[in-house]
Amino acid sequence: MSTIAVVPGSFDPVTLGHLDVIGRAAGIFDEVHVLVVHNPDKSALLPIAQRVSLIQQAIADGGLPENIIVTSWSVGLLVDYCVEVGAKVLVKGIRSQVDVAYETPMAIVNRNLSGVETVFLLPDPAHAHVSSSLVRQVAGLGGDVSPYVPPVVAEFLQSPR
Repeated sequence: MSTIAVVPGSFDPVTLGHLDVIGRAAGIFDEVHVLVVHNPDKSALLPIAQRVSLIQQAIADGGLPENIIVTSWSVGLLVDYCVEVGAKVLVKGIRSQVDVAYETPMAIVNRNLSGVETVFLLPDPAHAHVSSSLVRQVAGLGGDVSPYVPPVVAEFLQSPR
């Protein structure tokens, strides 16, 4: 029996820290679904379809394992998606105590709603300070985001739109 894990996030845009967590999850679980979700508390820079495409390209370019599926979910609860695909685990990257405080209540509610467990992975320390919000801010002010995102994302953010 294979174990399916879901790595959810807004990924607006995907960062090297995200890819680090996704790649390590792919080494632990049989199948990993990277699930782009809408966060109503955030103002999105990129449409969901663009985020999915950039993640797919970054995964292919980065030589990550082939057991990764990238998709999106915009209706219902995250655990509804997990139940639909048979996932037993959510994987969340944790950068700091702030993330732990934010993610812990959600992990408990997700387990109560569906029995889906949450596993926290720490990012590579080189990426622990990077967030998509920081990348959006730096890119919006014309700064170089290439140290923080995969090349395909840096190119996209630097191109005129």
